[in-house]
Amino acid sequence: MPELPEVETVRLTLLPLLKDKKIVNVDIYYENIIKNIDVSEFKKQIINQRIKDILRFGKYLVFVLDNSFLISHLRMEGKYYIKLNEIKDKHEHIRFYLDSGETLRYHDIRKFGTMNLFSNISLNELFKIKPLSQLGYEPFDPKLDVKYLKNKFKNSSRAIKTMLLDQSIIAGLGNIYVDEVLFLSNINPLTKSKDINNEQLQLIIDSSIDTLIKAIKLGGTTIHSFSSEGISGKFQNELLVHTKKRCPKCHNYIKKIKIGGRGTYFCPVCQKERDE
Repeated sequence: MPELPEVETVRLTLLPLLKDKKIVNVDIYYENIIKNIDVSEFKKQIINQRIKDILRFGKYLVFVLDNSFLISHLRMEGKYYIKLNEIKDKHEHIRFYLDSGETLRYHDIRKFGTMNLFSNISLNELFKIKPLSQLGYEPFDPKLDVKYLKNKFKNSSRAIKTMLLDQSIIAGLGNIYVDEVLFLSNINPLTKSKDINNEQLQLIIDSSIDTLIKAIKLGGTTIHSFSSEGISGKFQNELLVHTKKRCPKCHNYIKKIKIGGRGTYFCPVCQKERDE
């Protein structure tokens, strides 16, 4: 699944290619992607609107239009491509026709991606409506501090790995980056959240910021696919534990387990449980 750095890479790729271009028509081949309004209303509201900006909040892309916001979540395999007159791909589900003669096409093998269109509201109002209202703070947000995390974790027996994946607590972190953050913080992924001390919380925050900044600079991680215009990230070459065989610190074998159904990589030596 695309995480914050991958979605940011898509945003940075698409913005200069789409800015100030007008949507003159749209074809929707898989209607279930549109979530909050019916398809006919979606088409009516979005046609003849110009793309003014593209923002990102957590793992969501937000296309800022003349008087609407199009919120897109790529889920597992969503991708955007800009094409001319190429024939329709079997995994192409939405096609936006632009006044430049180009088309913006949304592809999704798994069909898990979603789009929500909200018109005649402000950005502040948008944050009060699902899905954005459900998001926690991003690691870059100054409001995400030790006090905030302590309050979220203090009564929870859930594994720290599971808590860090909860988008209502921290927006943007996914399976790959949580493994990396916990390794850099020397925290066992099975540790109960309520047992994480203040020093460890600060390490989680600092490691999250450092990891995401580095990943964004390298265009994200391409282990499966996420790309826009065929762009692939390079951060997979910098991964320390996720999908790796040996620990880069102690050279012992990395262990893989399942936590909450998610494949989890960690070093049992460097990330010992507290009672070991």
